[in-house]
Amino acid sequence: MHANWLQTSIDLIRLGRPLHLLGGAIFYGVGVAAAGVAPRDSGLALLGLLTTLSAQLMNHYSNDYFDRDADCANTTPTRWSGGSRVLPAGRLPAQVALVAALGWGGLALLLALLSAVRSPDPTLSIGVFGIAIALAWVYSGPPLYLHRRGWGEVIGALLVPGMTAIAGFTLQTGTIQPIIVLAVIPLCCLQFAMLVAVSLPDVTGDRAVGKRTLAVIVGPQRVVQWQIGAIVAAFTSLPLITAGGVPWLVAVAPLTTAPIGIWLINRLRKGAWADPSSWDVLGFWSIGQLVGSAGMMLLAFLAIN
Repeated sequence: MHANWLQTSIDLIRLGRPLHLLGGAIFYGVGVAAAGVAPRDSGLALLGLLTTLSAQLMNHYSNDYFDRDADCANTTPTRWSGGSRVLPAGRLPAQVALVAALGWGGLALLLALLSAVRSPDPTLSIGVFGIAIALAWVYSGPPLYLHRRGWGEVIGALLVPGMTAIAGFTLQTGTIQPIIVLAVIPLCCLQFAMLVAVSLPDVTGDRAVGKRTLAVIVGPQRVVQWQIGAIVAAFTSLPLITAGGVPWLVAVAPLTTAPIGIWLINRLRKGAWADPSSWDVLGFWSIGQLVGSAGMMLLAFLAIN
């Protein structure tokens, strides 16, 4: 009995993919650090972080629930794609994922309200969090099912690094300023590239159940060209965001991951995207480039404030 309870708990945690919370915390930290020398209200900063992580967990559990048909049809999952694999393996009932998603979503909304009332501009703060939580839900869930209709990669690119960082900034300042909007542009580009990378192993399963990701709609070969373009755009945007007022130390921070980007582009151009044995490493380094770039931008903001 104890062993069964322990395994169920482990499976429930795995269903939420807690490792991916690290990225959300770093993106949020970029926004808070961009707001000034130190958080205006450290308690508010923590409350906002808990809101962000709750919304992210809602998204993780809802993804596994609403994408379970595609995950079941996927015979080539990797560590970074195809969901947590808990539901396809039958280790937990599907309804558990839905209940968990609704629970985390409810907590995210409550925490968003508590955060907003302490912020300099409660209306703006609840607006930013409200839009972000709503998009996190309809990414995979009803009524829009964005990821099944070709919008998942674009919305995910804007939402995950973009609105997460903006939420952290807005809570502290009560404003949305050009510095944070410009700072997240390279991160949004890298997020798009990463989402394309992790969608490639899922193409066959997604196509079988009618899930229309960009890789399914335009084909893997073409979407890989968009992935390469997004990586290039991330780095070519750096002089532009500097000209727009982002401190140069912050703007050049993503260059520390340029070797990863160059390696990824080289591998993609040589056709690694079509080799199942390369999918896991391509996904890993795409995630690494994104999170590494965000982490370096966070450190740069802290260094100059």
